[in-house]
Amino acid sequence: MRCPHCHCRDIGKIGASQFYCWNCFKEFNVSGEEVKVYDVAEDGSLVSVEEALAEELEYGTGA
Repeated sequence: MRCPHCHCRDIGKIGASQFYCWNCFKEFNVSGEEVKVYDVAEDGSLVSVEEALAEELEYGTGA
């Protein structure tokens, strides 16, 4: 199995269908054909990568 974000093979299993990539530090869930990727926030909460990208596009990067 490879990370859906960076395609690295250095992943660990957290729980049933839940994995963590040690290369890009993303957490992801696999449910059949559907894969959801999350950033792990400083407080340990999960933020959907799709939501983070949508907010970045909406508000800009500040550059």
